[in-house]
Amino acid sequence: MRLLLGAVSVGFSALSAAGSAQAQAYPERPINLVVPYAAGGATDVIARLVATDLSSALDETIVVVNKPGAGTTLAAAEIARTKPDGYTLYMTTAAHTISASLYNKLNYDPIADFAPITLVAKIPIVLVTTPSASIKTLAQYIEHAKSKPEGISVGSPGNGSPQHLAQALFKERTGANFVHIPYRGDAPLITDLIAGQVESAFITLSAALPHIKANKLKAIAVANPTRINVIPDVPTMNEAGVADFNAATWFGLFAPSGISEQIQETIYKSAYKVVAAQPFVDRIESMGGEVVNIGPKDFQRYVKEESAQWAKAVKASGAKVD
Repeated sequence: MRLLLGAVSVGFSALSAAGSAQAQAYPERPINLVVPYAAGGATDVIARLVATDLSSALDETIVVVNKPGAGTTLAAAEIARTKPDGYTLYMTTAAHTISASLYNKLNYDPIADFAPITLVAKIPIVLVTTPSASIKTLAQYIEHAKSKPEGISVGSPGNGSPQHLAQALFKERTGANFVHIPYRGDAPLITDLIAGQVESAFITLSAALPHIKANKLKAIAVANPTRINVIPDVPTMNEAGVADFNAATWFGLFAPSGISEQIQETIYKSAYKVVAAQPFVDRIESMGGEVVNIGPKDFQRYVKEESAQWAKAVKASGAKVD
């Protein structure tokens, strides 16, 4: 028995040494960074910014792979089944924490099947109206929405999106009468907003910002605890009369669950330096966002909190996907 136990002990020691050596050697080949959206959007832009400098920090090529479809669940399901060796990473958004409540059937667990690395940044949601609208304040907007029996039209980039759920929470909080009009993404929504085909929208600030600056959209209030530097004259929801109403889409870096703690820490330490660099901070702020840059444990807590919050929003909206 002693001989057997000794052999097992030696075996575990050898495995531990092998795992440690693997972590120390990481990375030894190119890394794929999967993005569950098409190229050109905010998530893709942020992922490519991270990938460029993270590649230098790790001294290895990082390839951004766009895999859009099924509201991010297509890519997420693939990541959940991927070997957790650190060579496939995942940059996703708040949609990741909405999925469990939105989809009736999901063949992965958004929390258990993913290892958080860092919460990179957040971009708040802003309420905008068409320029021709006479509405100037949030109080006027709510009054207008309540006074119309048929409701005020409110667009979103899709059913179950953070923007759609933000409007559902706003409706629940204020009693505003809304008619939700879902679009296939921000671009067609913004086109119709500018043309006056839809009256208003809760939209990610990065998507609306160029049009707000060009006076093609009117920003009423931003769902953020503080004002945003790139639109300093736009009040927060709290300032405008709806207390503690905050909503944002976030951008976070994950790996498949089961990744070694050493490799997870290696990626996080390098990513932290990349995200903390002033040029990166400036770029995120120019999009209307803010850098967060928290580590695996804090990010894990944040993901759980977000999942609970968005579950309430999904219930309020009545949104479901089979």
